[in-house]
Amino acid sequence: MREPVGMGVVGAGAIGIRAAMMHLSQPDVQDRVRLAAVCDPVPGRAEAAALKYGVGAFYETYEELLDDPAVIAVTLCSPIGLHYEQGMMAVDAGKHVHFNKTMTTTVGEADRLIARAAEVGVHLVASPGMMLHPYNQRIRKAILEGTLGRLVWAAAGVAIKDYHLEEEFRTGEDVLTNVDPSWYFRKPGGGPQYDVTVYALHNLTGILGPARRVTALSGLVLPEREFRGRTIACDMDDSTLILVDFGESFFGFVYGTVAGRVNQGFLPNVYGTQASLIGTRIGDRDLKLLDDHQPHVVGEHTTMAESHVFEDLMQLVDWIREGKPSIASAEHARHVIDIIEAGYRAAETGQTQDLRTTFEPLSMEDL
Repeated sequence: MREPVGMGVVGAGAIGIRAAMMHLSQPDVQDRVRLAAVCDPVPGRAEAAALKYGVGAFYETYEELLDDPAVIAVTLCSPIGLHYEQGMMAVDAGKHVHFNKTMTTTVGEADRLIARAAEVGVHLVASPGMMLHPYNQRIRKAILEGTLGRLVWAAAGVAIKDYHLEEEFRTGEDVLTNVDPSWYFRKPGGGPQYDVTVYALHNLTGILGPARRVTALSGLVLPEREFRGRTIACDMDDSTLILVDFGESFFGFVYGTVAGRVNQGFLPNVYGTQASLIGTRIGDRDLKLLDDHQPHVVGEHTTMAESHVFEDLMQLVDWIREGKPSIASAEHARHVIDIIEAGYRAAETGQTQDLRTTFEPLSMEDL
């Protein structure tokens, strides 16, 4: 494909603006991708976004966007609970799909999406593509080389409390800055597991490989939140602790909570018999180098928010234009979803759950 890929942005909220439209409107990518359309159900929001970011067309319904022949691919910047239905609609319409995290909420949904995309012949790229970070590839290589010795245990996770209540796209007065965050605290796609622990799990499994089984405890700490003078009733667990079995007596501790953390950002700590990985450091050696960025994060993009999502979008663009599959794969995303879903099931039943999915982690030859 020689023409730029026409991208349809589904949702003109915080992630649609920061991760898609702000990046894809930059001059340096216009030879490869262009903003063909945006849709949003809030009256006037898609139009306002299209005018601000130079998007070719705007719609209030998703169906109208899918009917637009200029749209070759879509990026789903909608609430996580909608991703499966919207993803299937896009695939059935013959569109390639980029999923913002998390791709779906269940393994069954992910199975059906992957199978249907293969039937139709369209590509799926799923955020977060954490193994596209050069430092994660160096960490993976160091572990495969045996730098840590025999692996013993690992810890990864994130705490998030009020971030989504305070984002700049939620505290203003116009249609682009008064976006309602209520869905983050409700089923089926809310809660820190699907929202942020997904990053830690992609790092953990990308670096260490697939897991085998999990057990967990989970509950709701804050049943109510306040946003702009009104109360949000929360029904999705906001504190979940998972034990992950990688096999050979190597275990991981993964958490998503509203307070407290034991590691740096989304990066895991991994402890071995000879050395430990703390964030990006193994002893005195830091595997994160100055100006470490993913392949497409250059120039202005290095200073912009959500550059990791932009990278995942460009992975899909390259796949469409050049036939280059991405390591930000739907299969890796499905395995992470398996861990999250099985964790909730383990917490509910009190029984350890076997995982039923796997994926191919980067090999030494890939690195």
